[in-house]
Amino acid sequence: MLSRIKAVTKKEIKQLFRDKRMLFVILFFPVFLLGVFGYAVNFDVKNIQLAIYDSDKSPESRELINYLTSSNYFQAVKYISADSEIKETLDEQKAQVVLVIPNDFSEKLGRGNEEIKIQYLIDGVNGNTATIIYNYVKSATFNFGTKYQQSRLASLGKQAFVPVNLEPLFMFNPELNSTKFLIPGLIAMILIVTAVITVSLSLVREKEKGTIEQLEISSLSTLEILFGKTLPYVLISLLDAVFILVAGYLLFDVVVKGNYFILFISTMIFVISATSMGIFVSVISDTQQIAFSIATFLSMLPSIILSGFIFPIESMPYVIQLVTNISPAKFFIIILRAIILRGVGLEAFWTQLIYLILFAVLFLVMATIASKKKALAK
Repeated sequence: MLSRIKAVTKKEIKQLFRDKRMLFVILFFPVFLLGVFGYAVNFDVKNIQLAIYDSDKSPESRELINYLTSSNYFQAVKYISADSEIKETLDEQKAQVVLVIPNDFSEKLGRGNEEIKIQYLIDGVNGNTATIIYNYVKSATFNFGTKYQQSRLASLGKQAFVPVNLEPLFMFNPELNSTKFLIPGLIAMILIVTAVITVSLSLVREKEKGTIEQLEISSLSTLEILFGKTLPYVLISLLDAVFILVAGYLLFDVVVKGNYFILFISTMIFVISATSMGIFVSVISDTQQIAFSIATFLSMLPSIILSGFIFPIESMPYVIQLVTNISPAKFFIIILRAIILRGVGLEAFWTQLIYLILFAVLFLVMATIASKKKALAK
């Protein structure tokens, strides 16, 4: 049996090496996708376009403006001189937020016993970005007020006392870098798309060329054919995983904190479950065009929308949360984030590995049933 599987695998590898373009796409396109998605898909909001309407025009108001614009988060793009310009600035998207400083800002700040109201008009079309901008301006304004109060008390020979001081500590991702959060999801998405599409196209290609019948009437069993045809793509997917991890480290400084051996075993189980999906697609497809469309639909869309890669599953309705179980990428992303970001062991995600194994078995059984039905129909 092993010698026959080896023969089919050798044939598939030779055929793959003859197709240089396909080989290039399989090996290097995943790394290219990682770079593009890693830089493009980013929830960090920087260089926020800030318009300023300073009615006070005092040293204190300029100090507030300088405090905001001295960071990488705000960029002063326009100074407004009249109320009528505020709406126009937001309507024409010349700025994302408008800072309005009242004309009694320095006077109230100097007295130190009155509440000062500073207005921020934020473009709320993109709700996620608007929320982030709001948190930024709220934090920056609070910090400015605290520092100003401390310096004022220091000039009077007094020291500010804070009865309750908040000291947050962010675990696993101290910089709150969204790219590090997204990289595991990118790895899962790229691997499942690569594995499903390549395996399904490889098997359907044999159908189109008419060579699948020659394999079926040979001494090879169906299991031996499937093992021999898919084994090269399993190995290539594992190699892609190595390339992606190296690229993630070089481009985004993503370091694997957990055990490499557990990561390898988990990746292999995931790739096997992905190739089982590719086998199922090849059974129900008669042409490479149909196989490519179905494989893309089954692998890419669920891995982007329903896997927790970008959108948190916990925020979805309960029915949709149940639907997310159709994608093995969901379980693999949980595993990757546990190993790469948290550095935890098998005890934290062993149930996800069981789900992946069940997923592989389910699609192989479905592929076997569909294949038998097609054989009976002939």
